[in-house]
Amino acid sequence: MAMAMMRSGLQAALRRGGRNASPKRSFASSAHHDDAYETAKWEKITYAGIATCTILAFNNLSKGHPHHEETPPYSYLHIRNKEFPWGPDGLFEKKHADH
Repeated sequence: MAMAMMRSGLQAALRRGGRNASPKRSFASSAHHDDAYETAKWEKITYAGIATCTILAFNNLSKGHPHHEETPPYSYLHIRNKEFPWGPDGLFEKKHADH
């Protein structure tokens, strides 16, 4: 049985002339284009995108940003009737220089 299967496989291979048994599969994305062409195209698009993003980032980061004047110390904004457990200043406020 094994010998017959081997013989039929050998005969089929000789009839094909040494070609591959299964033809190359073609997918819809590569039906009309060469894969090397698509790869080169997307590589160029990637490099152009990297260059564009770098230029835009450099442009945005090189611009200054506005510094607003500090608000006046209104007395009604920081009313504290009781000290905080961690000290006289708020947990996320700047510490006073006189302490």
